[in-house]
Amino acid sequence: MSTQNDSSLQLYDEKCQTLLKEPEIRFAGIVDKGGTLVLGGFKEGLTPYENDETKLQAFYNFVSKASIRKEFDESLGPINYIAARRDKAVLISFPFPLSQILLLISAEPNVNIENLAKKVVEIFTDVK
Repeated sequence: MSTQNDSSLQLYDEKCQTLLKEPEIRFAGIVDKGGTLVLGGFKEGLTPYENDETKLQAFYNFVSKASIRKEFDESLGPINYIAARRDKAVLISFPFPLSQILLLISAEPNVNIENLAKKVVEIFTDVK
């Protein structure tokens, strides 16, 4: 995220903190193209599941590869988000192609993915 200025970083951090106020959100973070968590994290007071961070890293690796594939962009449009529903959590990633970063979210298993996606779009609308 070296190309991002301090005000952009602060804005991304504020948006992640806003997401973490949602009851169903467990984790909200910005991951750079190298796979490093640069902002955000787990909700304060939350006890992560065993190996949560490792699993989030593995999910990031998966979605980053899927997000950069462009073979269907022309016919179907770009990826808006990628979601995986697990027994204990829902993992969702939102690519920000211009800045080459991902918003990675872990939520409770009962979350409505479409409603959460709409909320994320509302929160991050003014971010470039």
